[in-house]
Amino acid sequence: MHNLSNMLNRRRSLWIWVALGVAALALMPAVAFAAEKTGMSSEGIFVAELVLLLVIGRGIGEVLETLGQPAVMGQLIGGILLGPSLLGWVWPAAERLIFAGDTSQKSMINAIAQLGVLMLLLLTGMETDLRLVRRVGRACFSISAAGVAVPFALGFIAAQFMPDSLLAAGSERIVAGLFLGTALSISSVKIVAMVVRDMNFMRRDLGQVIVSSAIIEDTIGWVIIAITIGIATNGRIELGSLAFTIAGVALFMAFSFTLGRRIVFDAIRWTNDTFRSEYAVVTVILAIMGVMALITDLIGVHTVLGAFVAGILVGESPILSRHIEGQLRGIITALFMPVFFGVAGLSADLTVLVDPQLALLTVALVVIASIGKFGGAFIGAEVAGMSRAEGIAVGCGMNARGSTEVIVASIGLSMGVLSHNLFTMIVTMAVITTLAMPPTLRWALRRLPIGEREKKRLEREEIDQRGFVANLERLLVVVDEGVVGRFAAYLAGVIGAGKPTTVLHSSGEIDAEPTEGLHLEEMEKGAEDSREAAKKSDETPVREAPVTRRQHEVLSAEAVAKEARKGYGMLLVGLGRAVTSKGAFSHRLNEVTGSFDGPLCLVLKPATAGRQIPRLGPDSGKILVPVNGTGIARRGAELALAIAAVTGAPVKMLYVARTGREEPRDTVSHRRREAVLKDIVALADRYGVEIETAIRSRAAAADAIARQAGRNVALIVMGVARRQGEELIFGETTTGVLRRSPCPVVLISDERVKRDESDREAVRTGTGTG
Repeated sequence: MHNLSNMLNRRRSLWIWVALGVAALALMPAVAFAAEKTGMSSEGIFVAELVLLLVIGRGIGEVLETLGQPAVMGQLIGGILLGPSLLGWVWPAAERLIFAGDTSQKSMINAIAQLGVLMLLLLTGMETDLRLVRRVGRACFSISAAGVAVPFALGFIAAQFMPDSLLAAGSERIVAGLFLGTALSISSVKIVAMVVRDMNFMRRDLGQVIVSSAIIEDTIGWVIIAITIGIATNGRIELGSLAFTIAGVALFMAFSFTLGRRIVFDAIRWTNDTFRSEYAVVTVILAIMGVMALITDLIGVHTVLGAFVAGILVGESPILSRHIEGQLRGIITALFMPVFFGVAGLSADLTVLVDPQLALLTVALVVIASIGKFGGAFIGAEVAGMSRAEGIAVGCGMNARGSTEVIVASIGLSMGVLSHNLFTMIVTMAVITTLAMPPTLRWALRRLPIGEREKKRLEREEIDQRGFVANLERLLVVVDEGVVGRFAAYLAGVIGAGKPTTVLHSSGEIDAEPTEGLHLEEMEKGAEDSREAAKKSDETPVREAPVTRRQHEVLSAEAVAKEARKGYGMLLVGLGRAVTSKGAFSHRLNEVTGSFDGPLCLVLKPATAGRQIPRLGPDSGKILVPVNGTGIARRGAELALAIAAVTGAPVKMLYVARTGREEPRDTVSHRRREAVLKDIVALADRYGVEIETAIRSRAAAADAIARQAGRNVALIVMGVARRQGEELIFGETTTGVLRRSPCPVVLISDERVKRDESDREAVRTGTGTG
């Protein structure tokens, strides 16, 4: 039913865009007539150009997307249709009036298109996942090396034999060959990733090899094109200027990925933490892009290299949240991308292909491009030891060019290196190979079986996608100087390894001797244990992330609220004397947690627990995790398993549900309990933790948990529902556990307002873990 609704909505959206496109075409006579009779201003024509490019490009893109093709090709085709290829052929006066006006008017739309190139390269860099390249291994390096070298050589050789009429006036054949070779050799990461993702192959081993190879090819290609542009600027190959260009590019890349990386990370984090105005981080990202583009321009290469590298560094920034990335992606894909590809399409004139010679040459270019790309990638796959079926799939995947080739060709055209005819041929080649890639890759991927090891990895990653701990982006930690603070700091290191973390240190009440420092040793120990555990389980090691430390004599609610505004996924609190003998929370804990609206993780030591905080390990007591089928209880189980995976502590899952009687095995309640425990077992398998399970359904939840806690339990981890109100309240079960527990308790809660329906029911009836 849900899929049917999505399909109907998609069709309705498609027809809306088709109707808008038809309406835009129908308005063309009115626009042309108004422009001619009333003397429409350049600004008015500029707005008309924008509307036509946006609406028609988006409409055709929607049509192509429903056919399984990349939407970006619709934007390019929309520009082609509005240019001399169709509109200029059918109605030359209208096309000339709107899209071929005076120089000042054309410069307005061209300026947007040029900025669109930089923005598009910024987005491409942000989508370049270098961690994926490192994870896949050496296979993608041989594929990308051969996949670039073979088509580049074929393109360069083809340029030496093409007719003089295809060369731009005054351009060197060698320089044109470098541009053509580059245009034939680069794959479009965006389109490759889109098709692989649409086929649900992004997480498959081969899918990651294909995308990683495209990433490397893209990176190599932009370095090559930067050097080529440096050569083209001089009009010929001069060894002195070539050496300067290569040295400048090498120094720029070395600086960018060492000191430049740290500068970009710090600039984004400082802006996010300091500025309170909207979109401040987006502004800084655009400024970083501009500065790096200027640097590459000063060393004699094109600004696109600077924008691309800036995008890579921005995308790797640990502080870049999905929300901020979405803000930037929205304006680029909604405005700059359609305008740039539309303007590129306007520059192509497919009517020249009525010339049999140009048509044959275009066919030859498509064949050379396809054979060179497929052959090079296939050879690289063979060298990497991949099977023949895998090599065919890689070759099919690498043959998508699309956006990247259009950018390269547009730069060559603007610099006077490529003629309009050759530009049109390259654009045609890009469109044909891009539209041919999705069906051929889908055919090749369907023939590939999945191995047992890969299947297990995919199941683990699917669980991570629904998980809470795995998707935390940033952690805020509040601790004091006592033993609870030290234990909380260690857990923060375990949970927050690889995530930017801010520690607010309070010198308030303590229940042990004060210690120096901000418990950084405990936090680093937890992070190091997490990294070691990842290595042992053959997972990608978490990278080190920045830890910000702030000390307060008396930690106020205002200080926590001020820090919380910077954006955190969870607040972890470890304060001494936070629980009273009646199981309630102290005034200080209420103040601290009341300043944070997101999920909470509270490390608590009840009055009945001993003075020593446990050291978790294989020989320690168990971690007890009460569950009851709610989403928040599952979150508690996930947190406990994440801790156990690092510490090696044994785990016991206790299903608690008050029924008052023994139920038959075929009842709905019994089947529900079995389904919950089955889900927990799958979650434990993902973390590589063996668990013990038990069901207690004939006693109150707090009683059942307290009794189990007295049986060699070192820590209780509970997912609890946060109730509305000024004070921190989780329900009778939580209060009962805190009043009677002989060991520390970790509570993880949901957001202050948002809850799913099962958690609301648990809070309403009082039957949930909380």
